[in-house]
Amino acid sequence: MRLRVEFTTEPFDLDEAPPHAVVAREVVQSAELDAVDVGPFGNTAEGTSGAVLSAVDTLLRKSLEAGATRVSLQVNVVGEGDA
Repeated sequence: MRLRVEFTTEPFDLDEAPPHAVVAREVVQSAELDAVDVGPFGNTAEGTSGAVLSAVDTLLRKSLEAGATRVSLQVNVVGEGDA
C-alpha cells in the first residue's frame, strides 16, 4: 500500500523558517519517501505505508520537541491512478 502525507507545523513565521519547520522538512527529506514536495505553507510526501508511518512518527516527535505548538496532517491511501 502507498500513502501520501500532507502536513504543516505551527506557529508560522513569515520572516524565516522556525526550528520546528526545519526539523520537519529534514525528517521527510531524509526518510525513504518518494515525491517529497516542501513548501512554505504545506508539505507532501509519498511512499510505502511503512515508510510514511515511520516518517510521521518521527516528524511528530521531533517537530514538537523543536517547539511546534500544532502539527496538522492528513494521510491518504494512494491508488494506482492517483500517483
